[in-house]
Amino acid sequence: MQGKIKQLLSEIQTGSHNALARAITVVENGLSGYEDLLLALQNTHHARVLGITGPPGAGKSTLVNALLHYWIAQGKKIGVIAVDPSSPFNYGALLGDRIRMSEFYTHPNVFIRSLASRGALGGLHPKIIEITDLMKTAPFDLILVETVGVGQSEVEVAGLADCTVVALVPEAGDEVQTLKAGIMEIANIFVVNKADRDAAETLFRNLRIMVHEKAHDGKEIPVVKTIATENKGIDELAAAVEQYFADHNTAPEKRLHLLTEKSWQIIQARKMQMISKSKLRDELAAALSDPSFNIYAFTKRFEQDIQ
Repeated sequence: MQGKIKQLLSEIQTGSHNALARAITVVENGLSGYEDLLLALQNTHHARVLGITGPPGAGKSTLVNALLHYWIAQGKKIGVIAVDPSSPFNYGALLGDRIRMSEFYTHPNVFIRSLASRGALGGLHPKIIEITDLMKTAPFDLILVETVGVGQSEVEVAGLADCTVVALVPEAGDEVQTLKAGIMEIANIFVVNKADRDAAETLFRNLRIMVHEKAHDGKEIPVVKTIATENKGIDELAAAVEQYFADHNTAPEKRLHLLTEKSWQIIQARKMQMISKSKLRDELAAALSDPSFNIYAFTKRFEQDIQ
């Protein structure tokens, strides 16, 4: 097993998209050997991670497509993780075909993986950290993570990404005030996409006022207007992203928080491995016959018994 893992990682490091796809499948589905694969990861800090989020209809996929055109023209190697809403029937990705990015599926410098969110509250996939670390093992310059766009709960991406772009459209202008306490707090760069529509200028001005009010040390969050379908404003957006990367080389506090939560989940899951759910069910069924049954007292006793 160790030899196979070493060989797989070696192939990923040399740029094999097939090897990377196989490794992601192993981790995503918790297949045999996935823990050993994660334990063997090295050199996972080269590529910078760009998160692109925002409400449904903001044109996130089109923005990713336009950025791919821009950076591929510069000779960069890009990995893309597109997290889609889950089918309620089979947990597959509803938008897995990613029509707008289809031209890049066979491009040698682009790797695209579509994942289902599987009901994750933050709009991401439950194994997104592990999959991103696998992607970092490959020789990419950038990894783009496009999230579901579920609204204010989607702040998880801020911990995963080195830079987070929040995309909005002119129709969101009236919602800016309500967004302040949620998704607006995670933005490192704002994008007003579909900027040729009515009310785009109003939204742009409102965002500029907001970032001015929230500016720290005289530094305001960039606000960029784009028309992604026409590749307009993409060079300015890419420049803002690259400038942010240049100015921020340390792990942000939000990433530390995310990794703390992830480590907590891993420890919790491992401790739960010693607990048999069927045994828990049987003992609970017997305990329910007691008129004085108390779930908290029962759980405490059960926990003490397995220690």
